[in-house]
Amino acid sequence: MVLLASGVASIGLGGVADASTAPTSPGPAFLSSLGKPEQVASTVPANGDVNPYGIVVVPSTVGTLVKGDTLVSNFNDKANVQGTGTTIVQVSPTGTHSTFATIGPLPASSACPGGIGLTTALSVLPGGWVVVGSLPAGAGGTLPLANPAGCLIVLNSNGGVTETWSSKDINGPWDMTEEVAGSGVDLFVSNVLSRPTGVTKTPQSGDASTIVRITVSLVAGQPPKMTGSRVIGSGFISKANKAAFVQGATGVVLGANGTLYVAETVRNEISEIPNALTRTTAAADGTSTLSSGGWLNGPLGLTLAPNGDVIVMNANDGNAVEISPQGHQVAKKTLVPKGSGDLFAATIESGGHGLLFVNDGTNALDIATMR
Repeated sequence: MVLLASGVASIGLGGVADASTAPTSPGPAFLSSLGKPEQVASTVPANGDVNPYGIVVVPSTVGTLVKGDTLVSNFNDKANVQGTGTTIVQVSPTGTHSTFATIGPLPASSACPGGIGLTTALSVLPGGWVVVGSLPAGAGGTLPLANPAGCLIVLNSNGGVTETWSSKDINGPWDMTEEVAGSGVDLFVSNVLSRPTGVTKTPQSGDASTIVRITVSLVAGQPPKMTGSRVIGSGFISKANKAAFVQGATGVVLGANGTLYVAETVRNEISEIPNALTRTTAAADGTSTLSSGGWLNGPLGLTLAPNGDVIVMNANDGNAVEISPQGHQVAKKTLVPKGSGDLFAATIESGGHGLLFVNDGTNALDIATMR
């Protein structure tokens, strides 16, 4: 396996069906309406961090956050060592670029097991609180031995660290999505380092990772508080990989029907966790599958199109794939030609007329807008 310039590797899957065999369903596809992607701005901050992973559009103006801007988290430092990125950049729709946050060493009261390495897990909560995941590298860029490893870091609207959240259920937080409900928020986090309690060895191929629902309470004028956690998905395969750092459950997105969709990179499928907002038991990976094979090729980031379809970013070919809630692969679009290793996270721009995505190959934020 060859390490790409961005630090993301091509993921060998084998047995993927030819794209021409992918099922289709009637109705307009969001990806089919998009034109040729264009670069919005570089995502490299002053300290030289690279490998943009997480992405979220700012929903409202507060502090230094501006409605419609995009936040992007960086996973690598300027030496391209994975799991050592410490910055979140803010990009306006016109391409103005600034550093929203640089996270330095944390005080003992806000420790993050293993250290800092910002991941794809990135959300903006009501009130302008930014939550970002950390999956820190161990010595020499290896996976951390700490168990559990990593945390969720809470920043205020000016980019300052307010607190960290860690627990036995947060172990290598890799991606995240949110659902606001009343006076609180549910965060759905995909883990990639779940290991048995007390085990501190490097994660092994075939480790069974989890999807966890984090309950957060919100009180005006006060920082958000994590009030509980529950594992709602289990048995998601993770595997250590020197080139890709780690492979496992990545993108998560909540459908209108309450089903949480999970990108299972290793198995090359999109799994389903029904009743994600209310369930009290863990659904086993593979129990329910939205789609597998076909145009999928190492699925990573997920987002929900305005029409309710699931948009999947492929790790291995630079393509995005659109899947209906019924499981039909309805469209495929090339975002980065021959872009193995270039795609990771994506989201819909604030007006609903374009797809924003990180380009790890050029360390930039790109957009494909409706024609």
